[in-house]
Amino acid sequence: MSGWGTSRAVTAVYANWRTIMLTIVALLGAGVLFTMIYSLADGTRERDRALRLQSHSYEVMILTRTLAGTMARAEAALGRYVISTDRTLGQQYSAYWVLAGEQIRRLGIITRDNSEQTARVAALRQAYQERGDELALIALSTNYSKNAQALARFYRARDGAALARIDTLLKGLIASERHLLTERSATALESIETSNRAVKLFAGFGIALMIGAIVLGYMTVRALADRAISSAEADAERQRSELLQLAVADATRELHAEAAERAAAEARLRQIQKLDAVGQLTGGIAHDFNNMLAVVLGGIELAKRRHLDGGADVLRHLDSAAEGASRASALTRRLLAFARSEPLLPQAVEARALIEGMRDLIDRTLGDLIQVRTAHAQPGWHVWVDRHGLENAILNLAVNARDAMDGRGTLTIATGAVTLAEHEVGHCAAGDYATIAVTDTGVGMTPEVIDRVFEPFFTTKPVGKGTGLGLSQIFGFVQQSRGDIAIRSAPGEGCTVTIYLPRHAAADSGASTAPVLVEAIAGRQVRPLQVLVVEDDPRVLSATVAALTELGHQPIACNDPLKAMAVANNLDVIDLIISDVLMPGKTGPELVGELSQLRPDAAVLFVTGYAGEAGEAEDFGGHGVLRKPFTIAGLDGAVRQALAARGATPAVPQTAAA
Repeated sequence: MSGWGTSRAVTAVYANWRTIMLTIVALLGAGVLFTMIYSLADGTRERDRALRLQSHSYEVMILTRTLAGTMARAEAALGRYVISTDRTLGQQYSAYWVLAGEQIRRLGIITRDNSEQTARVAALRQAYQERGDELALIALSTNYSKNAQALARFYRARDGAALARIDTLLKGLIASERHLLTERSATALESIETSNRAVKLFAGFGIALMIGAIVLGYMTVRALADRAISSAEADAERQRSELLQLAVADATRELHAEAAERAAAEARLRQIQKLDAVGQLTGGIAHDFNNMLAVVLGGIELAKRRHLDGGADVLRHLDSAAEGASRASALTRRLLAFARSEPLLPQAVEARALIEGMRDLIDRTLGDLIQVRTAHAQPGWHVWVDRHGLENAILNLAVNARDAMDGRGTLTIATGAVTLAEHEVGHCAAGDYATIAVTDTGVGMTPEVIDRVFEPFFTTKPVGKGTGLGLSQIFGFVQQSRGDIAIRSAPGEGCTVTIYLPRHAAADSGASTAPVLVEAIAGRQVRPLQVLVVEDDPRVLSATVAALTELGHQPIACNDPLKAMAVANNLDVIDLIISDVLMPGKTGPELVGELSQLRPDAAVLFVTGYAGEAGEAEDFGGHGVLRKPFTIAGLDGAVRQALAARGATPAVPQTAAA
């Protein structure tokens, strides 16, 4: 009993001691656990802070690179606008430049925590404003058609001080953030390593304490330690993976930037080649005009001499001068058509009938060695186009086909009808289209040539055989007519060029509001008319007044469109209004719109040599258009057609006719 009691006492003492020890171990374990958790939490906070700073640096770098790209696209759009004067490109430049300003503002917001970067952003904003002022002058010159001045300013602006400062500041922003990124990455890794060491230390201490306690406590602490270590290592691996992804993305952006720079260099080279072609074209035009002026001046001079000498060949020399002037006028119209400044005067045209009407002209142009065939699968659809423009396009395609066949082969012109889905061919909208296909048996073209065939000044012909204007002129005409053009060709298999033009379903109604190009026509002599002539060029005004007087009419001259209303108010009768189209202060269509309210019964005739932006067909309101230069016979025919369009062509009484 005494032994058992002693044993119980020893056991009780041991149990009390174990309880005390377990309590102490539990308290120590709790303390260790609390310290370890606190260390892990502190390490996690430090790591999260470092990651936030890294993300901030990446955001600054990405926004800076995006800003650089936006400004580059803005300047590239301005360059294309200066060359092409396409207002859409000018709008693209403006949009990109405004976007760049917004990106600078955003960059200033996200760098407010860094005084050094804030100073750089302020300097960048100042340089952006200076650069914007330079580019605004270029855009303004282009907008007012001062292309030579705009181009010169654009080239000078490439070496501008503001541009250099922008480039330096952008590089400084990126370099500074990259340096901060390196420091912050090192801080993040150090924080992770510190956390790992703390975890290992306290885990070891916890293990030592738990050896004398229960296995469950030991396993729990060890499990917590292992879990913390695994989490830290997973975070480290994740961080390294993110850094690798960012590095790959950065390298990819740099490769894209290099590719863009190479593309820009190639574009500049092509532009230089185009400018060379423009120079050659200008020289050729000057040569042709000098030849024509020589014919005109020589004919007039010889006519004067023969008239003074009483020679009988005065009319022959005057006819030569008139022929030279007509050739100069035709060349001017071709140049205006290429520049898309000649007004399109559309009307309902049946392609099949137009081609058959051109058959003799095409045969004479191509020569006897070219066999011309026509095929018509088209059900007589009409299209709404400028008739002369379409004739020139078809004739130009035929001449190109003759050159491709080296003057010998078969040319087929076929009409057809097709219903297209949206953008099935180029930019054509969905609907019915009449087609005109010109097919030759020539050498064909490679895909590389087809890709560039519509570029102005691109040609595969030898020097002196072509300037590359023809197909680009056709492309511009078809685009203005809301159609499109497609080419199918291969080397050695000939070529087929197909023009798609929207069907004009209202052609059968006979209604038309399009202006008509007037020519000399025969008819009864009209009674003397009182004609208001508005023309800002005094020489043209004098010549027009003299021509009308010669035709027996009573012209009233007005050299200022702003005074035309006052002149009209002082006249009792106005039978006809003849107005130039482009005049300072007010265009012809605007003036006629005002005069028509005052004199609604007066007939109207527009006279123009260049319609510019006032040359859209709908602006003429269905009135006749006479192109300069014109003859007295042409003016007489135009007056008759203007009166016929008004619905009144009164014949002169017998006494006046006599």
